[in-house]
Amino acid sequence: MMNTMVILAEFFVVILKVLWAFVTAGAKWVVRPKEKSVAGQVCVITGAGSGLGRLFAKEFARRRAVLVLWDINSQSNEETAELVREIYRELDSETPMSRDGAVGGLEEIPPFQPQVYTYVCDVGKRESVYSTAEKVRREVGNVDMLINNAGVVSGHHLLECPDELIERTMRVNCHAHFWTTKAFLPKMLELNHGHIVTVASSLGLFSTAGVEDYCASKFGAIGFHESLSHEIKASDKDGIKMTLVCPYLVDTGMFKGCRIRKEIEPFLPPLKPEFCVTQSMRAILTDQAMICTPRIVYMVNIMKSILPFEAIVCMYRFLGADKCMYPFLAQRKELMNNNEAKEDI
Repeated sequence: MMNTMVILAEFFVVILKVLWAFVTAGAKWVVRPKEKSVAGQVCVITGAGSGLGRLFAKEFARRRAVLVLWDINSQSNEETAELVREIYRELDSETPMSRDGAVGGLEEIPPFQPQVYTYVCDVGKRESVYSTAEKVRREVGNVDMLINNAGVVSGHHLLECPDELIERTMRVNCHAHFWTTKAFLPKMLELNHGHIVTVASSLGLFSTAGVEDYCASKFGAIGFHESLSHEIKASDKDGIKMTLVCPYLVDTGMFKGCRIRKEIEPFLPPLKPEFCVTQSMRAILTDQAMICTPRIVYMVNIMKSILPFEAIVCMYRFLGADKCMYPFLAQRKELMNNNEAKEDI
């Protein structure tokens, strides 16, 4: 009898906590939380040479973070680094300093020192991740923020996709998150301080035809992120934050040619990369657990969870989402055939 009363009491407390979670979550929609400062914090960004990675680097630079940029392409990575240095120089010139080095003659503020480090790293290779992480610890110091952003897409139908490309997609989009986290999480746990960001995709929440390897890799990344979030919570490490980023199709050229039904497309166009990163930065800096852009992605995810599969198929066909990747795949195939033809000549 006593055990039953205890369980009922605990269940009542759980209900109150769940309701309070709804209240606090709703309040954040009304009153925007204050963004935390990342000035001086070391931020590792994978896939920083282009696309969202480059934009994330610029946004963190504007907030005076120390940038550690990883990319497999050294040239594009250095281009990102130069953009970051330019932002640092602008920030340095805007710092109001008096002649004696004090702001308003009252408080001394040391001049801002631009700091950006570049590393060539293939995150799809475990040894490359671990060796590069060791260099970062030795040359830069402890990592405060880890942005797992690097991603690839094979661009083939399953039965036409070489096994090597499928494995590559899984390693870069999913397995790399394991290696980078294992490299940097131990120190975060020791200090009870850090932030891990998983840049996934809406295709990790619900799928479509023709990109089985990509969807599987993003589903895997999200599963890893959620499990790790629970592990950190179970460890009572409240100083370590986790943010999951799940954008809809982003206009970076990665899925060039992807099309939904033309009558629907004006209402659900590809996201501008700048908008996607701006929304993601707001979520990261307010320690939001998950951000989906646009917000309709939340609704689609809920519907996918509760509707029968045939109902989902009907909706996909209405939206033109069932074969939306087919033009992209056809375009990639034609491009590859042209390249092969040139090589034969």
